[in-house]
Amino acid sequence: MLDLFPDTTRIEDGELAIGGVRGSALAAEFGTPLLVYDEETIRARARAYRAAAPDAAVVYGTKAFPNVEVLRILAEEGIGADVSTLGELRFAVAAGLGGDRIVVHGNNKSDEELAAAAELGALVVVDSLEEVGRARRAGVRRTLVRFTPGIEANTHEAIRTAHHGSKFGLPAADAIEAVRIAPETEGLHVHIGSQLLDLDAAVLSVDWLATFAAQVRAETGWVPRTVDLGGGLGVRTSLDEPELSIDAFVGRVLQELGRAFALEQLPLPAVVLEPGRSLVARAGVTLYTVGSVKRVAGSTTYVAVDGGMSDNPRPALYGARYVAVLANRADETAVSAPYAVAGKHCESGDVLIERIELPQPVRGDILAVPGTGAYTLSMSSSYNVVPRPAAVLVADGHARLIRRRETIDDLLALEA
Repeated sequence: MLDLFPDTTRIEDGELAIGGVRGSALAAEFGTPLLVYDEETIRARARAYRAAAPDAAVVYGTKAFPNVEVLRILAEEGIGADVSTLGELRFAVAAGLGGDRIVVHGNNKSDEELAAAAELGALVVVDSLEEVGRARRAGVRRTLVRFTPGIEANTHEAIRTAHHGSKFGLPAADAIEAVRIAPETEGLHVHIGSQLLDLDAAVLSVDWLATFAAQVRAETGWVPRTVDLGGGLGVRTSLDEPELSIDAFVGRVLQELGRAFALEQLPLPAVVLEPGRSLVARAGVTLYTVGSVKRVAGSTTYVAVDGGMSDNPRPALYGARYVAVLANRADETAVSAPYAVAGKHCESGDVLIERIELPQPVRGDILAVPGTGAYTLSMSSSYNVVPRPAAVLVADGHARLIRRRETIDDLLALEA
């Protein structure tokens, strides 16, 4: 199971340690629920992308976990930022990134967002025909046109983004019209979805991209100087899911890009990649404190923790599956009776893990759930007026706070 945890995870004197810091010590110092990020794992994933695509511009899908310190670390490793709101844009700027390293997305960009992108000189991905003119009037100088190839990626329907009927991008005819309206645009963008654990759809999207680029050239004479292939590489969060390495994914996609563009006799464009989850998901572990343990009807025994769907909505939203260990008793043998890990919220659907074998849990144990570095804290809420967790970064035996815990007073301060 340690294969699902950050790279530095070890068992020390029977306890789980990440980045040289024991989970029990982290829980004691910072409280729970707590998101623990391993700096070494983040840097290793960033370097894997740079090695797999040394000539590409790699930008981090900030929505996976918008955090200034994480953005700074990634910037040190040569990674920019892919942002989709004014808030994410300001986080990227706070991390020291300039507009030349920022890509701006969004299916409904405000005038304020376009103006901010223009001021920075960021690359803007146009998502509708009317946005072409609005971006130009806002002073945006660099654009790509996002199109929807009609590909059904093998992932949850809520995180597919390139199928027919998607709210993102332009169908082929409108994308060609966007190029006619703005022939100065740099290129094309395609992103087919998130949590991809096989290559089929990604390779198909590159083939479609080349075919479409040839069609645009035939109708307008325009050829893309840049193509943005999006992101989407998945990360397994349970042992029975497949695993696809960064090197294998990026290498195959870039190989297909070269083959497909050569086949269409198109010049090879500059490439932009937008990884998010695959940079930070495995780096993150959530620590919870066990509360009540109770047996209910049938063979189900609920292990209730002090968080739940407010800090990790993915099981409820997407049917995401996770595993867990007792961080303070990591070397003990699990009993055969399975447990269900439940959150503390007023929803029957607030179940983080439907079935897991653990040593018999007791109140006060520290439960560690790996693979939670992406789309957990970034999608968190204050449901039931439960404050959002803190986040810490661990490295070389030390931990430091990178996002403080929200308090009830913070939430009360919002009341008029």
